[in-house]
Amino acid sequence: MWIYLVRRLGLSALLLFLVATFLFFAIHLLPGDPALLILGGDSAQPTPEQIARVRSRLGLDRPLPIQYVTWLGRVLRGDLGSSLVDDRPVATDLANRLPRTLQLVVPATLLALAAGVPAGMFAARHRGRWADPLASAAALLGFSMPVFVTGMLLVLLFSLTLGWVPPTGYVPFGEDPWGFLRHLALPVLALAAAPLATTMRMTRASYLEQASHDYVRTARAKGLPERAVARRHVLRNALLPVVTVVGLQVGSMFAGAVLVEYIFSWPGLNTLLLSSLGTRDYPVIQGVVLLAAGLFVAVNFVTDLCYAVINPRIRYG
Repeated sequence: MWIYLVRRLGLSALLLFLVATFLFFAIHLLPGDPALLILGGDSAQPTPEQIARVRSRLGLDRPLPIQYVTWLGRVLRGDLGSSLVDDRPVATDLANRLPRTLQLVVPATLLALAAGVPAGMFAARHRGRWADPLASAAALLGFSMPVFVTGMLLVLLFSLTLGWVPPTGYVPFGEDPWGFLRHLALPVLALAAAPLATTMRMTRASYLEQASHDYVRTARAKGLPERAVARRHVLRNALLPVVTVVGLQVGSMFAGAVLVEYIFSWPGLNTLLLSSLGTRDYPVIQGVVLLAAGLFVAVNFVTDLCYAVINPRIRYG
């Protein structure tokens, strides 16, 4: 297990390095000069001398490889630099925004697991009855609707029609716990809809595939109760592909949170990214994307560990 752990850690570190390198050069290919945008854009008509002074102050006049080495060295020391627009430390902005994005992604993941796995098992154990096509149709609906459509339908139903929860906004938990939960409900539901449907469909398919194996028929022939067969034999093996899919879904939920935060005016990490893209604020963009990549790699690392625990043969593969 330790060899497997060290190998996965090495691969994760290599992947992060490649992502950071690609990220740095890709961002500098974006059209638009940050110095010009800081001075007010073309409408402000700054002189070439003014632009040159700002570029020199920001270090943008140096060769790109030197900028890359300087930036990578700072990142390795834990320094993500300061915003080009307001000179605030990027790490401080990320520390303020990340918890708010996690407040969406973590409950949405737990909801997708808590509802998707039992629903998939229920549909599989009632295959051919009314519950199976009903659950499959609901899953197809949740999977096929884009997250912004789901979000707007939720706002229309629960906020504008029923008036149960506010349509948009954010209230810190420390100031008003009940208000925080009321603002949290719709964004989490919108973000969890597609992952829940995928988890349900994957659980159903995997459960049916495992239930058809000979070892399950042998367990039943020995007189084990159906509940024990499902829990001890079928579900354990059926969860293997589900764990992989859930790990990938967490990464996609960070991407889906961009639209959710925008629709519900949730001040998370992705709204910071959107505003920084408009001003070509390179350090903030690099910080946000690098943090998202790090979270994605970390989630996949944990997923691989869970996979190895469930199926020990993976450690030696």
